[in-house]
Amino acid sequence: MDIFDNKILCKLCNKEMEPVRIVKNGFPLRVVSCKKCGSKLIHPKDEQEYNEFMRLKSKTYKVKMRMVGNSYTISIPKQIVEFMREQERIMDDMVRLCFNEAKKLSLMFGHREDEEEK
Repeated sequence: MDIFDNKILCKLCNKEMEPVRIVKNGFPLRVVSCKKCGSKLIHPKDEQEYNEFMRLKSKTYKVKMRMVGNSYTISIPKQIVEFMREQERIMDDMVRLCFNEAKKLSLMFGHREDEEEK
């Protein structure tokens, strides 16, 4: 049983809080919010995963670029892949690669249904 499956009362006004989902820095969080006073409470597990996300996000990794056949490869640090797998629960070994700016590449782990149609 999850803690958020129960009624949670606001400690400030003693009213029942309602579940909502918010996105903070691109990271989804389960939250309960009090409509009366606006106080919010983040799910403890989500808060722990968000803190791990922010820790990984703040790191800069130096990785080597290697030539394999006619393509270049880079290594993705194990910490990042393990975190992504934990978030997605099921993750393919395929990633989407986008050339965003002159000196910037993006990798998309997993997939979103709305992107599959494009």
